[in-house]
Amino acid sequence: MDDQKDDLSNNKTTNFHFYSDKFPFCSDSDEDSANGVHFRTNLSFNDASSNYQKTPRIFDRFDNSSSSEDEGDISSSSSYQRRLDYMLQFLDRKLSISSPSDQPLPEFVAAGGGTGIFKLPARAPVHPNRPPSLEVRPHPLRETQVGRFLRNILCVNDDDNGPQLWAGTECGVRVWDLNIDDMYGGQAEDGELEEEGTVRYWESAQVESATICIVGDGGSRALWTGHKDGRIRCWKMMDFFGSFRNGFQEVLAWQAHHGPVLSIVVSSYGDIWSGSEGGAIKIWPWEAVEKSLSLTTGERNMAALLIEGSYIDLRSQVTLNGAAYSNIFTSDVKYMLSDKSGAKVWSAGFQSFALWDACTRELLKVFNIDGQIENTSLDAFMEDEMRTKSPSVSKEKAHNSFNFFQRSRNAILGAADAVRRAAVKGSFGEDNRRTEALVSTVDGMIWTGCANGLLVQWDGNGNRLRDFQHHSFAVQCFCTIGERIWVGYISGAVQVLDLNGNLLGEWAAHSSPVIDLAIGGGYVFTLANHGGIRGWNITSPGPLDNIFRTELAGKEFLYTKLENLKILAGTWNVAQGRATSDSLISWLGSAATDVDIVVVGLQEVEMGAGFLAMSAAKETMGFEGSSVGQWWLDMIGKTLDEGFTFSRVGSRQLAGLLISVWVRNNIRGHVGDVDVAAVPCGLGRAIGNKGAVGLRMRVYGRVMCFVNCHFAAHLEAVNRRNADFDHVYRTMVFSRPSNLLNAASAGVSSAIQMLRVTNAMGINPVEGMPELSEADMVVFLGDFNYRLGGISYDEARDFVSQRCFDWLKEKDQLRVEMEAGNAFQGMREGYIGFPPSYKFEKHQPGLAGYDSGEKKRIPAWCDRILYRDNRSALASTCSLDCPVVSSIVQYEACMDVTDSDHKPVRCILSVEIARVDELVRRQVFGEIIRSNEKIKLFREELSKVPETIVSTNNIILQNQDPSILRITNKSKINRALFEMCCEGLATIKEDGQASNHCPRGGFGFPQWLQVNPAAGIIEPDHIAEISIRREEYHTLEEFVDGVSRNCWCEDARDKEVILLVKVRGSCTTETKRHRIRLRYSITGEITHKNPNSDNSSPFQSNLLHRSDFQKLSGSCDVADHLRNLHSP
Repeated sequence: MDDQKDDLSNNKTTNFHFYSDKFPFCSDSDEDSANGVHFRTNLSFNDASSNYQKTPRIFDRFDNSSSSEDEGDISSSSSYQRRLDYMLQFLDRKLSISSPSDQPLPEFVAAGGGTGIFKLPARAPVHPNRPPSLEVRPHPLRETQVGRFLRNILCVNDDDNGPQLWAGTECGVRVWDLNIDDMYGGQAEDGELEEEGTVRYWESAQVESATICIVGDGGSRALWTGHKDGRIRCWKMMDFFGSFRNGFQEVLAWQAHHGPVLSIVVSSYGDIWSGSEGGAIKIWPWEAVEKSLSLTTGERNMAALLIEGSYIDLRSQVTLNGAAYSNIFTSDVKYMLSDKSGAKVWSAGFQSFALWDACTRELLKVFNIDGQIENTSLDAFMEDEMRTKSPSVSKEKAHNSFNFFQRSRNAILGAADAVRRAAVKGSFGEDNRRTEALVSTVDGMIWTGCANGLLVQWDGNGNRLRDFQHHSFAVQCFCTIGERIWVGYISGAVQVLDLNGNLLGEWAAHSSPVIDLAIGGGYVFTLANHGGIRGWNITSPGPLDNIFRTELAGKEFLYTKLENLKILAGTWNVAQGRATSDSLISWLGSAATDVDIVVVGLQEVEMGAGFLAMSAAKETMGFEGSSVGQWWLDMIGKTLDEGFTFSRVGSRQLAGLLISVWVRNNIRGHVGDVDVAAVPCGLGRAIGNKGAVGLRMRVYGRVMCFVNCHFAAHLEAVNRRNADFDHVYRTMVFSRPSNLLNAASAGVSSAIQMLRVTNAMGINPVEGMPELSEADMVVFLGDFNYRLGGISYDEARDFVSQRCFDWLKEKDQLRVEMEAGNAFQGMREGYIGFPPSYKFEKHQPGLAGYDSGEKKRIPAWCDRILYRDNRSALASTCSLDCPVVSSIVQYEACMDVTDSDHKPVRCILSVEIARVDELVRRQVFGEIIRSNEKIKLFREELSKVPETIVSTNNIILQNQDPSILRITNKSKINRALFEMCCEGLATIKEDGQASNHCPRGGFGFPQWLQVNPAAGIIEPDHIAEISIRREEYHTLEEFVDGVSRNCWCEDARDKEVILLVKVRGSCTTETKRHRIRLRYSITGEITHKNPNSDNSSPFQSNLLHRSDFQKLSGSCDVADHLRNLHSP
């Protein structure tokens, strides 16, 4: 449940190249800090001309809404004061001795703890079985996120403002500045609302609909988001020093689809592609986008109308070999991918893929998840049949008839597809082979992830190459950095692979599904389904991990904060009665004055065969509760002054069992993620007359579980009671209350829904470990029904009257079973100094009220309260290694209450909780980066980019013959990764000058230019050859409402393009750049500089002279030749 729980149970020595393959329901809060963060990227430029001046991009030119005010640096004095406080707390714990008045009650500890399913969840300042991570956004409480859940994340790099992390939410977008000041010390200014522990962020004004998808556009300095209401919104990259913290607006928005925008990409030519339900795919040409963005703020409505009608509807455009592929438009376009290397666009549903040419927008191929190409013979056959049978019919009628047959054919194929999918469906009604994620890698390959954990590698032409299976749970997301592929799974696990599919490392990144990944600022960021965001160093797993782990663990006292609270736990078997107000005050009200949390467990609220049968039927339909149970909740709430002093955070009823928790209002903001559970133990393990109800919640980031039990009755049923406890402990699985459903769940993967179903069925995905085993604190309370054995009624009465409880406890069945390790293994109980709480005659006060009827039931301590915390030894002190330490300060029965045959029992626990101050920890993390010499040397080594040279910095295209650009990797050891894009496009004037180089969206190429490959890997001491050629592209079309309305000849003036070659190492975000000036001559003549112009002209650097190309006999000659060239 909580990210504050880390399963450190695997204590074997950890190799930093490979981490634990266990994925527990564990906490994310063990502080792992990501290492080696690259702050603002340092770029080395190698330009065609040093005086080349880039024209401001679209928002630089047309939007000037930024404020001139500078936020400045935020003082960190408060954080240093906090550090001092934590150090003093640490010294107090080490040096102080408790006074006798503070001594808790003696406790009895059951045998059998610490092994098997009763093994304590391991905790530590830094998780030993995964790399340290940076907590960008610690696991937020679910209740605080209703309507604000994060759906996806994306990193973009703005040349002006550095890397930024964007997140799409249910009500807009959120932005984090990834520079060093904010990442390692940023905090909100006084008066600003901020989530505790979260890195300072900027948030947009609320929008009407949830964000489903997001894509970055560096060429326009923009981000595009697709929303549930079918709208696409454009956001300007954030200027952190001139923007308001909250409430910034989108720049442009328009209605793109009738249904939700499920996917969106920017193609390698700058066009925006979007997909929706029913196979709808629309293209928004860059020319229309640019024109809309160039309008002023006052013309925003006109801009929306302009772009809204400019789309190209692929439904009416797609044909391949004369056969219409209308059946590909029947499934939702869940995912889209722009393959920049091959200039293609992939669209995908759960079961099929379509491959498109990004330039011509033609459909190239349709194939299924097995790689089989769709059969089109039926289309052609039916079309031929129509032409043969109806030669004299008009074209319109023939077309209508053909449409009828086509629709019939589609219906038949759709039904067949449904049958096929039903045949291969996995458990719980889901097709476990469906596609859940896809990504392109630098070597031109495409990877897809499936719901069964299968990873599939495809080439750029859609040919299935290899499969890999490294994990059995569903893939949720991908990202790539250099030669590494990161995979996020529904189990919360993250894996790192190389380009050959070899597993480099894996670990449990979060306690809930990893739903998105993003790369920026030297980190790989993981977004968990609960909304937490962590940053992992891009080199993980690697040698930096162990250095950070040691440093952070040694500075634990600087960022450990201690919290103290008291918990009042009360249990009462009410025997189908109703209590008076005085009884509730005596039991709870009088003891709740100085406690923070009140936990109440009731048994036999309502019984009877008819009620039990009705309750069982309601449980199968997902309903629970009763009017009597609500009466008890209202009465207890009134006793606790609910609403003014306490708030009820959750409850659960199973037949006669009821549990509920109230929290004092002043700590309500630190309590949440409430989940409930029920386990029947009655007839056939299906009836709730016996069983347990549970409630789980996070308190100050630590997980606490409270379980109210009613076990088998009668003196001789000891083994059945033990079996009831074992069944409850093993099978209790928590789920959120029906009235607190995650509003974002509708947008998450169906695989996540499947995981929730499995949990509801009692199938725990965490290697068979019960969920109760993963909690930091577990409290069992209830009518356990253990009796006094080997003693008569009269003997028991005599010992009770003499208050000889120590002798009686030797006859206590529960104490005997706990000593033998047969039940409640490892749990603790306070000293029993009160008389047995069962069985009494109703409304008879005092010890004389024990059962004196015909059965004369022997008095017994049936009603008990037990707990366990993180301690493995009695002397353990509270720390991040042992974050929850409890003691019992009161344990008693309310003997004056006579409303039932049981006396209510209450227990007050004093709880100390250690948690992490995330702000201080991030500051400590940044200090380690700056001060540790080993880390600095390692980071310097990682930042080195292999030396490369390019064969020319000037290219002239005068026909369709390709020019070959050669990039040489001069390193003898390291691979070089390159990527090419178009930094700007301009028209050459009559005087031979070119200025105002404007980039297309996504730094896309102009449609007349083909660069192949646009990305790749260069082996050490090798050369890559890139073909650059002019495509035939004579006309441009204008689309209105998806239909071509106008076309005109392409601009016949000569063009100049600035190509940018970005080179990086195999595992670094730092780059070196080469700029290449390319001129395209339509007339066949390139105008040179006007000889009368002054040599000192500022445009001097724009003049081009054609590069000399030599015929080289082989790669060795090429290498020798290139080594002598001067790279731009």
